Amino acid sequence: MMIELVARGEAPDLVLTADTGSEKPATYAYLDIIKPWMERHNLDFRMCRYQPQRFKHWPPYATIVENVLTNATLPSISLGRHSCSLKWKVAPQDKFIASWQPAVDAWQRGQKVVRLIGYDASPADTRRHAHALTIASEQFECRYPLREWGWSRTDCIARIEAEGLPVPPKSACFLCCGSKPDEIRELPAWCLRLIVLVEARAAPRLRTVEGLWRSSTRTRPGRMTDFIRSERLLEPEEIDRIECEAPSALMLFQEAAAKIPLPERPHLADWIDQFQLQLENIA
Repeated sequence: MMIELVARGEAPDLVLTADTGSEKPATYAYLDIIKPWMERHNLDFRMCRYQPQRFKHWPPYATIVENVLTNATLPSISLGRHSCSLKWKVAPQDKFIASWQPAVDAWQRGQKVVRLIGYDASPADTRRHAHALTIASEQFECRYPLREWGWSRTDCIARIEAEGLPVPPKSACFLCCGSKPDEIRELPAWCLRLIVLVEARAAPRLRTVEGLWRSSTRTRPGRMTDFIRSERLLEPEEIDRIECEAPSALMLFQEAAAKIPLPERPHLADWIDQFQLQLENIA
């Protein structure tokens, strides 16, 4: 969508994305490819993130993975809800736009800000588009260029390749329940370890789902950990160590952090770094 808009002389005033802090490594790597392209075409690209404000007695956290580890739960999509997307993607972008001067000026003139949405003309996106049309907004008008052009996903891929760019990977958190088995196979070990840790940390509180994949099917288990074990993506001994030791070690860290004033309190990311380092040294 962005490539074709630029080619048609309709470059957007702003390209905005929300970073959950837990995207697949391939997505972050693609930034090194697409950011220079946007700079060459004078596109204003901004990245925003949800900034947690209240930590109570918890160590501060800054990503979806750190959030679910703090609360001993799974991402909301694994529990049949979609609040993680609203919290980590929609809300930070809305907050950014609320203080973006061109938007403020437009609203003061009584105009709406035009949002460009990348739904294509495929059946799946047609359903998403139909739902989006039921959501009214006094501040935004949504436009769907790919649908205006009648472009399918295949057309989009062809346009990206014609521009001389590689096709980006599907954007999603690496522990999203929508991940296919092949996508889990492609993850590096540090991501796999966190998947095992998230499921082990949440396990005592799970009642209606088995794990990140919710429930077992004929093609995969409900727990990503079981898949990682069966495929030997991590050594069984490493998985056992994470499941048996890491959740209790994390809780001890949280208890110790609770006694430290917030300005000096260690972040959960500090503990995760040590968790990864210890396992790498053992390996």
